[in-house]
Amino acid sequence: MEKVDLTTRVQGSEKCLPPKTQALTKAGGFASVLANAERQVALKVSAHAQKRLNSSQVTLSESDMQRINGAVQLASRKGSNQSLVMLDNLALVVSVKNRVVITAVDEARTKEGIFTNIDSVVIA
Repeated sequence: MEKVDLTTRVQGSEKCLPPKTQALTKAGGFASVLANAERQVALKVSAHAQKRLNSSQVTLSESDMQRINGAVQLASRKGSNQSLVMLDNLALVVSVKNRVVITAVDEARTKEGIFTNIDSVVIA
């Protein structure tokens, strides 16, 4: 069998695109692209959490949502899956991975003082 030299250049190959690894390095890498995409996904409020907020007569303002979103981003960067976000006198259990507020507990309902199935707490 005849040996083939794969390192020789083909005429016109200088016009080829750079390898994908170089393109990702210049763009900041895959982690940077992923982090950017996560920031662009809107935070959702589950029907259960909305019901809890309504029964407590709590309305989240745009500013509140920005604070919660910032807390979720911080929890995400630290590798959290489910986080308790403390927003003034309101406790929110959030699925960090899915970017969904699962439930909301106001000051009157926090008398039990225990939250389960969370791996972090973020004060917004």
